[in-house]
Amino acid sequence: MRAGWWFLALVYMTGIFFMSDQPGDALSWLRAPWDKLAHGLSYALLGYLLARASARPNLAWVLAAWFGASDEVHQAFVPLRSAGLDDWLADLLGAFLGSRLGGWQSARLRRPPPERPVSG
Repeated sequence: MRAGWWFLALVYMTGIFFMSDQPGDALSWLRAPWDKLAHGLSYALLGYLLARASARPNLAWVLAAWFGASDEVHQAFVPLRSAGLDDWLADLLGAFLGSRLGGWQSARLRRPPPERPVSG
């Protein structure tokens, strides 16, 4: 089943890349502080998907952090867009929270059910 989570994560990363590739005027309606909220929520979902795929929340957070950093660099080359440390920090926070939630759910699903006492 993890292959399905990896697929969803890769599709979602493609969507993030596509949105980042839009010129700045296409997203002019998204202004501070709402842009930071959008970054945080977007990367929370990415962190969640990666944690479910890998079952390793720390790895999921690192992968999302690297993807967020590369996405900020990519935006520096898109017309009317800019790269920002503040955007990346919002990505990191969102990815951290999402990866913890995804890791918690993965661990919860892997635990065997509690044993029931056999009645006499």
